[in-house]
Amino acid sequence: MKLDWMGDHRTLIEKIIKYGNAYSNTYKLQRSYGTDVMFSASQIQTLEYILEAEDKEENMSEMAARLGVSRSTFSKNVKNLTEKGLLEKYHLSGNRKDIYVKPSAKGREVYAKYTEFVRELCFDDIFMHADQISTADKESFIRIMDLFADVLVWYGEKEQEPRKLIKIDPGSD
Repeated sequence: MKLDWMGDHRTLIEKIIKYGNAYSNTYKLQRSYGTDVMFSASQIQTLEYILEAEDKEENMSEMAARLGVSRSTFSKNVKNLTEKGLLEKYHLSGNRKDIYVKPSAKGREVYAKYTEFVRELCFDDIFMHADQISTADKESFIRIMDLFADVLVWYGEKEQEPRKLIKIDPGSD
């Protein structure tokens, strides 16, 4: 069946889907990424965001929302990164509920090694090609990716079945 509804955009959509599938297949796999610590892409993104937002004083819930992941996923990543010595947890005096996370010295060191590794592995080539694209074309591509991600997030939330309590029959044990 020919997919005419995509018109001239089939190749673009195909490449976006290929990237999404490749990424989802590796998102939770633990790898060293040129460091002496094993972590997943999900975890390194969490560390990266925490480093990037360090001066914003956001609590974990706010960070999870800005990163576009569930609080549960963010919390699990923070727990794993803390156990690996890459993050440190804090709370404000008088408020033990809101947890704040900061990168440790080891976290900064591991992130620096990681960025060197992935930059050489793929980003130098990506940046070389991106340098050939006009600012307007980059902005259009960014908008395309945002629209695609926003629809996926929206539809995923819309389709989630509401949680409800279901009584357990005492005789079914």
